[in-house]
Amino acid sequence: MQPSMRVIVFASQKGGSGKTTLSGHVAVEAERQGAGPVALIDTDPQGSLAKWWNVRKDPAPAFIQSVFSNIFYDLDSARKEGFRLVVVDTPPAVTRAISEVVNYADLVVAPVRPSPHDMRAVGPTVDIAEGRGKPLVFVVNAATPRARITSEAAIALSQHGTVAPQTIHHRVDFAASMIDGRTVMEIDPVCKSAQEISTLWRYLHQRLLRGDTAYRGEDAATTIENRARVFGRRAAHAAQ
Repeated sequence: MQPSMRVIVFASQKGGSGKTTLSGHVAVEAERQGAGPVALIDTDPQGSLAKWWNVRKDPAPAFIQSVFSNIFYDLDSARKEGFRLVVVDTPPAVTRAISEVVNYADLVVAPVRPSPHDMRAVGPTVDIAEGRGKPLVFVVNAATPRARITSEAAIALSQHGTVAPQTIHHRVDFAASMIDGRTVMEIDPVCKSAQEISTLWRYLHQRLLRGDTAYRGEDAATTIENRARVFGRRAAHAAQ
């Protein structure tokens, strides 16, 4: 039996919502907290997540090069290789391709900055998740500490779906850490930003566990034969 694997898709119509930063941070924290092996997939043509990973010294989480048309095959390969979690970053748009990616999600995460423009843009993401029957969690991101609009945004978002209890606040250390392929947890594991990411991951992890108890304890190891078959299939698919 293949090990259970879960897929988190970060999606938002609004550019600048922080999908890429959160994708990288959540994947690293998941690996740090023992939920790995974890893999990242970047489906954004700008490739910001891929560029971050390319300058990263730590090979974990792994990176899977993929495009929309290959997502099914690449996720299938990741499952056979023994990955337990795949985090997918998507471009800031609402297209049929993104809708197809969401179709493979076990959880859709929509980062939303507490601003009127970002709040107005959540509708299409909600529509995609509901249309595909996928659970959606909003994350209030890049918030100003103690600002009234932050709590107002959380209240407004709760009218459209579930809001993660942990708000991610705007701090320079998030952007600074991404410059050389790291995360705030790896620079200062006890800083406020690192604590927020850790709390957010624990919440997302629990959401995943609700739907699959096997995900919690199943061994992620795979055989050498499985890996050889996966790589052969991937090469054959690439040659088509």
